[in-house]
Amino acid sequence: MSVVEVKGLTKQFGRGGTTALQGIDLAIEEREFVSLIVFQDPVLYDWRTVAKNIALPLEIARWNRRRRAERVQAMLELVELHGFGDHHPWQLSGGMQQRVSIARALSFDPALLLMDEPFGALDEMTRERLNMELLRIWEASGSTIVFVTHSIAEAVFLSTRVVVMSARPGRISDLVPIDLPQPRTGATREDPRFFELVTRVREALHMGADLERGSPSPAEATA
Repeated sequence: MSVVEVKGLTKQFGRGGTTALQGIDLAIEEREFVSLIVFQDPVLYDWRTVAKNIALPLEIARWNRRRRAERVQAMLELVELHGFGDHHPWQLSGGMQQRVSIARALSFDPALLLMDEPFGALDEMTRERLNMELLRIWEASGSTIVFVTHSIAEAVFLSTRVVVMSARPGRISDLVPIDLPQPRTGATREDPRFFELVTRVREALHMGADLERGSPSPAEATA
């Protein structure tokens, strides 16, 4: 399993006061949401329209109707689903449903967005297209994204750093910086450096198997 850090922590987050991340004190804004998560299954309500699915957490947070409508419209434009607000989830493709799920998660402007294999059930072409859209959304939203995937190519394409996890025991076996130029495009996947990094991550995954035999991880060995 690879955990992809698409962007370093850039926002203050929490419920007020201070907290620490790896020993670093972080100032925390009142009522700012720490994180939200997007799963492989979009988890949308078929009886609610796309707009109302996105608005659901805002309703729970008791945003007024005008504020909700403005935020929902902004999210629809962000994920390029303007014009689909009155549709129901069952009228959308799998890729479009996942974009609704992402829009709902981003509606709170979270400091951290966790994505657990959100494109794993999609066909390859749709997956690659949504990879591109996710990078565009990330640039526009400014949220930190932690993306979990079993696809090495997807990990390298999306990330600024790949955190490689061993199977058993579940711990970090390696950290692979990704130095591909931004912005990423379709041509990125044809870049020789892209293939080098894919090979590097694959080797790190194979070496992670040594952890099951008690060998120290590269991250631990250099600590």
